Amino acid sequence: MAEIEKFSSEEIDYETDLVAGTAFRNFGIKYLFPWQRMVIANILEAFDIRVHPGSSEKNPDKGFFESEDSFVRGKQIVLLPTGAGKSLCFLVPAVLLPGVTMVIYPLLALMTDQYRRMTEGSLKAVIFRGGQSKEEREDSFEKLKSGEARVIIANPEVLQNKDLLEKIKEIGISHIAIDEAHCVSEWGDSFRPSYLELGNVLQYLAPPVITAFTATASPSVLSRISEILFNGEAHVLRSEADRPNIHYFVRNTAAKKKEALLMAQKELRPLIIFCGTRNRTEEMSRELNACFGNGFSKFYHAGLEKEEKDEIEKWFFDSEDGVLCATCAYGMGVDKKNIHTVIHLDPPQTAEAYIQEAGRGGRDGSIAKAILLWSLEDSLRTSGYKNGSREAALREFAETRDCRRQVLLDALGAEKAACAGCDLCISREELKKTDKLTGVEKWKISKRNRENPSDYQLALDIVRKGKHFYTRESLESELFFRMNRESVKVFGKKTWTHSDVQDIVYNLEIGGKIKKDRFLWKNFYSVSSADPSVSVPSSPS
Repeated sequence: MAEIEKFSSEEIDYETDLVAGTAFRNFGIKYLFPWQRMVIANILEAFDIRVHPGSSEKNPDKGFFESEDSFVRGKQIVLLPTGAGKSLCFLVPAVLLPGVTMVIYPLLALMTDQYRRMTEGSLKAVIFRGGQSKEEREDSFEKLKSGEARVIIANPEVLQNKDLLEKIKEIGISHIAIDEAHCVSEWGDSFRPSYLELGNVLQYLAPPVITAFTATASPSVLSRISEILFNGEAHVLRSEADRPNIHYFVRNTAAKKKEALLMAQKELRPLIIFCGTRNRTEEMSRELNACFGNGFSKFYHAGLEKEEKDEIEKWFFDSEDGVLCATCAYGMGVDKKNIHTVIHLDPPQTAEAYIQEAGRGGRDGSIAKAILLWSLEDSLRTSGYKNGSREAALREFAETRDCRRQVLLDALGAEKAACAGCDLCISREELKKTDKLTGVEKWKISKRNRENPSDYQLALDIVRKGKHFYTRESLESELFFRMNRESVKVFGKKTWTHSDVQDIVYNLEIGGKIKKDRFLWKNFYSVSSADPSVSVPSSPS
């Protein structure tokens, strides 16, 4: 993809360019992306038309008709890639528009982070959330009425409070922004029904302009957002969905936590390890600290107290080499720019969720790795999903032999793109170059790949070389010995448990890679003849 155009501070007259001047003076932003300017212009113009309606004739200065078009009514869904500066698209209008802007966020962590950022700038905000006292609420409303605060930060749950909603309506809202709007579909239909009520909230408050922002939305999710928030009528503004600076890798492994230990040592940090459950975040963080020393890692999930969350958020935000183990409760929109590696211990349910979480990396524009740990058990668990369905997208991503980046873009209904970096495309490029290499250079590439086998591949090689030699117990003992031998070389200590090697053997069995003989060599393993591939792909990392 061509390099993104930027508006340099040397090319802009901040005195005559209202939008750029506002961004620079209030937030220290020295350039704006073209799509940021477009979104901001849409918000300002839609507000002007709604509040100062004119005739239905064409406005030659603005270039569009005042009509029944949903854009003119100020209903807009904006899809911008992670790290593209979505927050600026509603913060700049918040400075320029009269009255109050309300921003709806899905997570308390995100609300806290955005409040911090606004407070550090010149735009003051108040937060409405559960558990506040009457005095806290009254103090916030006084700040809004006096003009001391210009932004309300809220979540969908607190907006179910009718008394609070009435007071917000009395103040008058100029613009409502719904950040991470894919949660309307992802969570509203499952465990957060308050998202399904947002359409009624918007209708009651009746602001001139409403904008829903998201980085990831497939056509079906986009349709659901439009249906819930805008009764199916919305103007959609979409930029390119691809983030070329994020390079995608898949590592086949059964003992995922042990693989994550290795990556925490060799990959660039700061680093996030996303886990599927609260317990997994705590277990993973404990293993990291046991291996690398206390304080190397912390964990973050929704079960922590607010003070604990605040402390961990600050620790990771300030860290230059920390490893955070987190559930999806951390990450959405949190603006830590220098995360270099994002590892998924467990695959999310959808491609949208994976892209969103992988997008925590490289927000400063630098190259970041997104590494999905994928097991045969993951493959079996998702095998019942129909190819092309939302639920099957991560399996297709993990098991494709083409381009991983394009699988994700296809899942979003997005554009075709030349791959800027995924393990498969990188490997193909290396193979093309081997024709020009000497025998020594080819041997070095081959040696590097042999020295980086997956735990599956090592177990398969053991069984292949010792056909009908290993029972389950002896295979697990052999793996336990070999894995810990390597662990001592790498970490200076044994890190593998019998449970870890049991996971490897179990995955190979359920995946049909190895089988027990039923007759002459009863209960002894051999490589399954039913599996034509025999080997399990091991992507370079």
